[in-house]
Amino acid sequence: MTTCMDVGYGYQNPELTVSQEDYSLLTDLYQLTMAACYTGEGIEQKRASFELFVRRLPEGFGYLIAMGLAQAVEYLAKFRFNSAQIAALQRTGIFTHAPERFWSLLAEGTFTGDVWAVPEGTAVFANEPLLRIEAPLWQAQLVETYLLNTINYQTLIATKAARLRDIAGEKATLLEFGTRRAFSPQGSLWAARAALAGGLDATSNVLAALQLGEKPSGTMAHALVMALSALEGSEEQAFTAFHQYFPGAPLLIDTYDTVTAAQRLALKVRTGEMKLTGVRLDSGDLVSLSKQVRSLLPEVAIFASGDLDEWEIQRLKTAGAEIDGYGLGTKLVTGSPVNGVYKLVDIDGIPVMKMSSGKFTYPGQKQIFRTFKGGKLQADKLGLLAESFGEEKPLLQLVMKEGKQLQPPESLTTIRQRTANSVASLSEEARRLENPISVNVEISEMLQNLTDETKSKY
Repeated sequence: MTTCMDVGYGYQNPELTVSQEDYSLLTDLYQLTMAACYTGEGIEQKRASFELFVRRLPEGFGYLIAMGLAQAVEYLAKFRFNSAQIAALQRTGIFTHAPERFWSLLAEGTFTGDVWAVPEGTAVFANEPLLRIEAPLWQAQLVETYLLNTINYQTLIATKAARLRDIAGEKATLLEFGTRRAFSPQGSLWAARAALAGGLDATSNVLAALQLGEKPSGTMAHALVMALSALEGSEEQAFTAFHQYFPGAPLLIDTYDTVTAAQRLALKVRTGEMKLTGVRLDSGDLVSLSKQVRSLLPEVAIFASGDLDEWEIQRLKTAGAEIDGYGLGTKLVTGSPVNGVYKLVDIDGIPVMKMSSGKFTYPGQKQIFRTFKGGKLQADKLGLLAESFGEEKPLLQLVMKEGKQLQPPESLTTIRQRTANSVASLSEEARRLENPISVNVEISEMLQNLTDETKSKY
């Protein structure tokens, strides 16, 4: 194992922040060592196809919502190495025996390949490619790590968001509060984007919201209530002070005694002393408390937060909780990973496959063919790119040609609506939380024949 601990290589940044210029180095070492080997063997320019897919869905999931394509395409469009990065790699000593051509390849190279992908917001299942890269071998290899990073994570968040929306219903307000629990600052931005595209209404992440052209949303923390109560005399005065600057804003009412706070607010609302749009409950028995608050503040929206997920929302609804909206954080932006993989399926026109136990892959460039009936997804067939099947709709679309993006990025509104339509098209069995049954993906006869032929060669 080669490491760079305690040694300077001229590319140090103790803050460990990432700029777009750094993305080419945001990769696993073996991507670079393989590219160097390909170059030494004279095969770096051979046309290669890699497909990104999941072998199996996360436990308890009946579908996935594809997400992250916009960031993947942006990355590929700007992929390149600068002289400082190349010099830093050279100083590691790892590439001492790499061919000189490898360095000129990095210095001169950009992404020149084609990209096929399912549109963001599309429901996908095990073994179906979310994306395929067709490019010179060295390029297709080097981009693997970043593509898996953004697509795996955003697909997880979008899927969880879609499930939350499906369980909570169309009328519930769903807010993304996960920034403080996301795995990194960059991850928090991707989580916010994927959550909105997956069906949530707004995010509390100010940077993410403004970059996405959205309006951030949030309430207050217990700290404000405690600070102003201590310094100005009471919880009521804390609420009054906050409303002085943010009239009518939702108030967090469970810092001390939830019901007492609701009673005092109800009096102010009835007498016209205060206008109130909403209250938030962050602890306690949310079923009982929401019912008591509703009886006191019948016209005020009630929001709930506190480590909620789709299972807890389902429990709250079943128990008759009086809740109009939910703040989703920890369990939205963390959880069961989407274990997407990126595998070579074709090199120089030769179909290839992996036959390892439990890690089998299908060879050749593939297409997903989907059948709908009455707006409902009937069946999926995984076939070869060259096939066609009458009424069946091919899902993978050409989004980049020779390194150039073919269409402008889609709006969040468009992707959010596609997500909603995708989920609505699924069976109840695929959408349910307990023991979901995923769509059975049929393998076309041509793909099965190619698989058998490729197996026989090994």
